[in-house]
Amino acid sequence: MLQAALRASTPTLLLLGGAAMAAPAGPVALPAAALQRAEAVATELARARAPAQARVVVQAGSPDPRLRLAPCSDIRAEPSPGAPPWGRTRVQLRCAAGPVAWRVTLPLQVQVWAPAWLAAAPLAAGQGLAAGALVPGVVDWAAAPTPPLPLGDDPAGRTLARPLAAGEALREADLRARQWFVAGDTVQVTARGTGFAVTAEAQAMSPGIEGRPARLKSASGRVFTALPVAERRAEVAL
Repeated sequence: MLQAALRASTPTLLLLGGAAMAAPAGPVALPAAALQRAEAVATELARARAPAQARVVVQAGSPDPRLRLAPCSDIRAEPSPGAPPWGRTRVQLRCAAGPVAWRVTLPLQVQVWAPAWLAAAPLAAGQGLAAGALVPGVVDWAAAPTPPLPLGDDPAGRTLARPLAAGEALREADLRARQWFVAGDTVQVTARGTGFAVTAEAQAMSPGIEGRPARLKSASGRVFTALPVAERRAEVAL
């Protein structure tokens, strides 16, 4: 009876699905080394997508405060499946040496600072981008779902799809899609495969809008789709 009472008085928490099983009376703080490993994993994932010479800044958050983690002498950090490479993201921490093999998710904020085009002054939707409308600057590429337009891309002559505030980064989604050809135009179509490319002429059966597949007809009469890429040019991936 006494042994049963003692067992009943010991708090035990089971977290199902490979998370954590813990018996301490209060929350156990993650050691600084574990947070550093998580930040290193997040930095590596961000650099894989970031432009060259970008400055990656990672700030680790805290796991769910309701968790009670058993002590662990070897906490390892791993990518979290499906997590974005930057912005608000997450990394998994796993106990590899302890009384309980727990696993938790750690939230992080990842910033990617790199050069991009900024609005020199307030710009209105529908406005064409003339010389001087944009200036180079350094911004956080992770601040929005789509990255800014890099300095290597020249947006001169493009039209804004939405207004921009002064100093705001220009992103590809802020620009109206370009029309590269109209129905009836003769289009140069390049079919690209591994180690080869073949180019032939075709007739456009629909407008060639940037980012949208267009219907074309070959000289033999076969109708197919290709992606418009430039003035009267389209590509097909084989």
